[in-house]
Amino acid sequence: MNITILNGDPENGDTDFSLWIEKLAKLYEIDNNVKVFRLSDMQLQYCIGCWTCWWETPGICIHKDDAPEIFSAVINADFFIFASPLIAGFTTALLKKITDRLIVLIHPYMIVKQGESHHRKRYDNNPDFGLILQKEAETDEEDLQIVKDIYDRLSVNFHSKLRFMKLTDQHQPEDIVYATHHF
Repeated sequence: MNITILNGDPENGDTDFSLWIEKLAKLYEIDNNVKVFRLSDMQLQYCIGCWTCWWETPGICIHKDDAPEIFSAVINADFFIFASPLIAGFTTALLKKITDRLIVLIHPYMIVKQGESHHRKRYDNNPDFGLILQKEAETDEEDLQIVKDIYDRLSVNFHSKLRFMKLTDQHQPEDIVYATHHF
């Protein structure tokens, strides 16, 4: 399998979260091709909603940064993971930044799906994904449900499925590897 991990830890260095993700990546590498993007080490701009990637240069973002490497890895993955410590009850701004930029991978044209309007697929295969979160001391079930609901909605627009949401304090990397291969 081709697996892509988007590590949204904003801290540089060996944080508990990034070490957890590194352990996960090493386990995946036993039987898979793995690409890990530590977003804090990359030059990434915010989506400005200009729609250039839809109308002027279809599938190509106006920003000249490191995001195209991520776009290619995500759309060519068999599975990918959004990974983030929670900050103020949500994923980090770094992970949200690239999540918003993934809009380049779908068409501006609309279809009706599940009784709602959604963007058409740009590519034949959009990979399913997982969500790995590290809770804050104040994280409650409502915070987790909000994050899950938003990524569930993203999966509908992305024409894929959120296969799991796992918490680093409740699961070991081995659990994630198992969950990835046993949908």
